[in-house]
Amino acid sequence: MRVLIAPDKFKGSLTAAEVAGWLALGLARSGVDSVRLPLADGGDGSVAAAVAAGFAGRSYTVAGAMGTPRRGRMAVRGDTVVVEVANTCGLATLPGARKQPLDASSLGLGQAVRQALRLSPRRVVLALGGSASTDGGMGLLTALGFRFIDGSGRILPPSGRALLDIAAIDTSAAVRLPAVDLVVACDVTNPLTGPEGAAAVYGPQKGADPAEVRLLDRGLRRMVEMLSRSGFPEAADLAATPGAGSAGGLGFAALLLGARMTSGAEFFLDLLDFDRHCADVDLVITGEGSLDAQTEHGKLAVAVARRAKPIPVIAVAGRNEIPRTRRTGFADVYALTDYTDRDTARDPTLTADLLVRIGCQIGHSRLLESTRAQ
Repeated sequence: MRVLIAPDKFKGSLTAAEVAGWLALGLARSGVDSVRLPLADGGDGSVAAAVAAGFAGRSYTVAGAMGTPRRGRMAVRGDTVVVEVANTCGLATLPGARKQPLDASSLGLGQAVRQALRLSPRRVVLALGGSASTDGGMGLLTALGFRFIDGSGRILPPSGRALLDIAAIDTSAAVRLPAVDLVVACDVTNPLTGPEGAAAVYGPQKGADPAEVRLLDRGLRRMVEMLSRSGFPEAADLAATPGAGSAGGLGFAALLLGARMTSGAEFFLDLLDFDRHCADVDLVITGEGSLDAQTEHGKLAVAVARRAKPIPVIAVAGRNEIPRTRRTGFADVYALTDYTDRDTARDPTLTADLLVRIGCQIGHSRLLESTRAQ
């Protein structure tokens, strides 16, 4: 039996590589060998998944979400570079894990992009999951030479709080990216502003109360207005584009720079050579922290099942909220919550133990089925 283990991370608990490793150990204990391909969908963990798939990892120093210097990491293979918000200026970089919805910035991602450009890449992939800010990409644009100026002529440091103070935008020193294919790998479809926008939908997850959500939304509208007056007449149309509201408006800033939006799950399956790995296997095991109502709308596990068809795909998840009668293309589903009443989301040791157990069960059941078939 040939098995490909191709999971996403279990957020808050284990990386995709760790999930694959523990499942592989369980399979091995049942006598089944496997090949591992940790995956990502454009969210946090995308760089780690790319490195595990054979990209080279490169470290650099950038500003965290609150400006504190920190080490970030990019993934490089050939003329492609992957950078992500999460390991540069994402929620995980907030000092003391204290959310700062008005003052967090995307500056670190812009600095990461500048580092990537030094390698003269043909393609730069932006993985936007796990962002801490709702600054409309003001930080990203600042790092790339945009200057946001208030009514007194002072240059504004980037943040959600600063958006309402923008009185002028100077782009004379902005970095131009005409020869770079800038890709936003993302399955978020929200526009930048309004009731379905970045502030309204995702601001509360970043710590914003209702008053702060309204302030941030007004600030994002102000940014669009000022960009429209500063040589970007397409700003309003870009702000309404599905995906512009991703990562606190980083999707909008990337579109302003000429980026193209693409499905995160499908893009990373191609980037990490899933089809090649899947070509000669009898079973695929995928998984992620939660299978829920959003799983059928672009999540990685379902993308794996669709791409692998007709090869059977088993999903392993921290929890499963999809009715067993509707498996969305999975041959079977295993959930950690079927094995314990304890919360595994913040318990890597328990998660690892259960994944080994599940891997062993899958191996034994598949070997038994194979024997019966013979």
